[in-house]
Amino acid sequence: MANFFDEVSGNKSLPSKEVKEVSVPKPFSSGSSEFFDAGAIKKEEEALNKQRNAEKEELRGTISTQLAVKTKDMNLFGNNNPKAIQTLRKWISDIINASGTNLPNYEKQELIDDMVLEITSLGKIHHLMDDPSVSEVMINAIDEVWVEKSGKLQLTDVKFRDQEEAMSLARKIVGNVGRRIDNSNPIVDARLPDGSRVHIVIPPIAMKGVTITIRKFFQEKLGIHNLIQFGTISEKGARFLEAAVKSRANIIVSGGTGSGKTTTLNIMSNFVPNDERIITIEDSAELQLLNDHVVQLEARPANAEGSGEVTIRDLIKASLRMRPERVIVGEVRDGSCFDLMQACNTGHDGSMGTVHSNNPEACIARMDNLILQAGLDLPAKFIRQLIADAVDIIVQISRLKDGSRKITHITEVVGYDPTTETVITKNIFEWKMVGIKDKKLLGDFVYTGHVIDDMLMEKFEKHSQDYFKLVGDDDDV
Repeated sequence: MANFFDEVSGNKSLPSKEVKEVSVPKPFSSGSSEFFDAGAIKKEEEALNKQRNAEKEELRGTISTQLAVKTKDMNLFGNNNPKAIQTLRKWISDIINASGTNLPNYEKQELIDDMVLEITSLGKIHHLMDDPSVSEVMINAIDEVWVEKSGKLQLTDVKFRDQEEAMSLARKIVGNVGRRIDNSNPIVDARLPDGSRVHIVIPPIAMKGVTITIRKFFQEKLGIHNLIQFGTISEKGARFLEAAVKSRANIIVSGGTGSGKTTTLNIMSNFVPNDERIITIEDSAELQLLNDHVVQLEARPANAEGSGEVTIRDLIKASLRMRPERVIVGEVRDGSCFDLMQACNTGHDGSMGTVHSNNPEACIARMDNLILQAGLDLPAKFIRQLIADAVDIIVQISRLKDGSRKITHITEVVGYDPTTETVITKNIFEWKMVGIKDKKLLGDFVYTGHVIDDMLMEKFEKHSQDYFKLVGDDDDV
């Protein structure tokens, strides 16, 4: 440049200064281009995922429709047979391949796995049912699934696609036990193939949508040693309950919802000698007795035409013609209480049942009210006399604030006082709280000093059970 100006002006060139390189920033448009490219890629991925999900949902419908024909006469729900599962997987795989889908292989396998779980088990909540630390699963809404762990409630991340998926699960569960759920029958009790208890409520009764509550049945057979290990009862209390069952005492297990009544009744039932014939009666069969001679009866709701209902009352009456030595009713919650009391008073000593109530005194009042539901015009004093004559012992179990379950009372029903027209009860054992440690309630299960009355004492002695040895002064656990 200097030479050019020199030639024009005729002047000598000035000493040149060192020229420094100046880095010029890239135009903004370049970075903007990269930004928009990334945005376009993201949108493309989202569109592709949406397309794949739509394709998978369409495939689900195709698989369900075609499998319905193939599995028409097969009961796959709860089926763990490897051969049957392998056949099911092959059928699903063949349907997917025949559809001409372009889904990658890993997504095909995921779809097969999901469909197998959906058909043979509980789909999205299968892993919750498999978790040994979970005792209850509660579906409140399609995006709100809770579990109970160690007596405490926890919200999970499980979500259903829509109401139809949750409704399909409900239909599968009730269909497995030959029941139905629809607008005319929106509340149903059922059970799973593994024995777990299920209660289902659907809209419009359930405002949030399909509501399913599952009380898990653990395959491991629990014994009285487990209750001792869990701190539910002391060794002395456990020995007493065993003796009471063997002595053919009539026992009512009382407690609130989820307190462990059915588990306790099941464990106590296993003390019944194997040479005795037991008839169990339940709304939904849950009791899993280990005895050799057990007949299980299950109630049945009315069909769509409103006929065919078989109630607990019907079953208790029928059981008395089946030569039972003991009648065990899973849950007494209506006029069937009258029939159970009658059975206890007519030569079926050793009968048992459960009642919803918060303490032994409330249990008596609850049974009083249930008997009135039988529709019989009976005076109050007759009903209370009936209860006092029929029931020997009330076992009260409660779920405490720390989530633990404790047998808080073993109570004798002593008799009826005509002066006050009340049923007299006396606690034989009580659980007494002594403190709190690490947020756990601490207490002792102690003998109160009460001596049972002559009639119950006679039962103990007749079956070689030494009452005073049972309640002796050895250390409580």
